[in-house]
Amino acid sequence: MKNDEPTVGRRVLLRSAVFLGVAAAAGLLTGGETDLPTPGAGGTGTPAAGPPPGGAAGPGPLTGAPAGLPRFPRGSPYRLEPMTSEGAPERVPAAQPAVRTRPILELPAGAQGGSGSASAMTLTFDDGPDPRYTPGILDTLARHGVRAMFFVCGEMAVDNKDLLRRMVAEGHVIGNHTWTHPQLTKISRPAMASEIGRTSEVVQQAAGTAPQWFRAPYGAWNRAAFEIGAELGMEPLAWTVDTLDWKEPGTTAIVSRVLKQAAPGVIVLNHDAGGNRSQSVQALASYLPQLLGRGFRMTLPELPPR
Repeated sequence: MKNDEPTVGRRVLLRSAVFLGVAAAAGLLTGGETDLPTPGAGGTGTPAAGPPPGGAAGPGPLTGAPAGLPRFPRGSPYRLEPMTSEGAPERVPAAQPAVRTRPILELPAGAQGGSGSASAMTLTFDDGPDPRYTPGILDTLARHGVRAMFFVCGEMAVDNKDLLRRMVAEGHVIGNHTWTHPQLTKISRPAMASEIGRTSEVVQQAAGTAPQWFRAPYGAWNRAAFEIGAELGMEPLAWTVDTLDWKEPGTTAIVSRVLKQAAPGVIVLNHDAGGNRSQSVQALASYLPQLLGRGFRMTLPELPPR
């Protein structure tokens, strides 16, 4: 049997080498630390600690791992686990405006900040764009370096997207004025949602962003209009000075009405479509330089905090 002793010794050494090699490999894979079981007090090789809290059994070895590799508790930084979305940051939806009970009737306080705030006004134009009249209005605004708001109707916008793009390029704001200009208080909620939603889609396609302002045709608002507008991320904006240009009262009458009611914070209602708007084009060319000469500053409203 003495001849077998070297052989037995070599076997012990080989087994020890294999075990140490596996342990070393595991240490390399885990950054040099091996969460090996701690021998118990009796020296039997069993873990000294009991099962995890709650009595749950510890996890088994990694799938496909050779027998003998260390077992890592769930949550250990060394345990390889499939990537899931559980730890991904939760997406927070964009804040929507509050559902109002009445539209904004004058410039929000923040819109009149800065120098010249006591003389701020806003010009708005409804029902367009119309290739017969909108370009002339845009030309006048550009000539005086003034920006305005255009509340467009989808049925007009869909065939004149070039004018929408020009508005955006020249710094104007595009608002939603429904698709066909109905009186919202006389149509169903689904019809209203379609009127407003389709127009927002057309504006987004042409301008790159959806409108953030909404104006009800005829100034006819109801609860559903406020709710749908808010759901689409829009604030409701009305007006304080009506030029009545839609009645075609004559250029002089339009100019006189604007100059008499001009005041800080007012929102002026004009039209660039929906009929013969040549008087509206001429009136703007007349009253705008007079307003600027009086020290009024044409500005755009700021969105209220959300």
